[in-house]
Amino acid sequence: MSRLNEESIRIANEIISRYPIKKSALIPLLHLAQEQEGWVSGEAMNHIAEILQITPAEVLGTCSFYEMFKRSPVGEYQLNICHGISCHLLGAENLLHHAEETLGIKEGEVTEDGKFSLEGVECIAACTEAPCLQVNYRYQNKVTKSHFNQLVQEINDGNRSEIPKHGSLAKVRQSIPAERLAGIEPVDGAQPPEWLNRNGRDS
Repeated sequence: MSRLNEESIRIANEIISRYPIKKSALIPLLHLAQEQEGWVSGEAMNHIAEILQITPAEVLGTCSFYEMFKRSPVGEYQLNICHGISCHLLGAENLLHHAEETLGIKEGEVTEDGKFSLEGVECIAACTEAPCLQVNYRYQNKVTKSHFNQLVQEINDGNRSEIPKHGSLAKVRQSIPAERLAGIEPVDGAQPPEWLNRNGRDS
């Protein structure tokens, strides 16, 4: 059961209503599918294609392009340890090996209880805070081995409530009152932009 459930379909329809073209809601609906299951299955992608009236290939093309969308199950808490140059120079490889030993898994694996998954990733744009990592894309900076141990323990004890389980973008879902919606104009008959009509005439 990886198609969108009844509540997700309700939210999907509300999201779609914000866009003049249905397929513009593709990325938000992929996030919605991932929030429901923690990852985006083939069934979910096919269901999104049906809802948006586009091809499954279009959905897969978008889903596979972005690292944030997972197409196989990951842990409830996805740990991304940066090994970009700044983090590498300040001990990221040692931190990654320590994480593997602490969690009892290798990079790319999920713990047996499904709680944690671990990946080494490219630069996550926090070079001044190296070595750094993300837990479900929430930053942890200047991470030491003891800091890592404490982080894992706090998650296991339920003491990091500010970090939602994998797939959740935020704790509060966006809601736009009808009176504050931007004007959505139909695009049927719209003309292509002038620059597209030039066809290189100015070159």
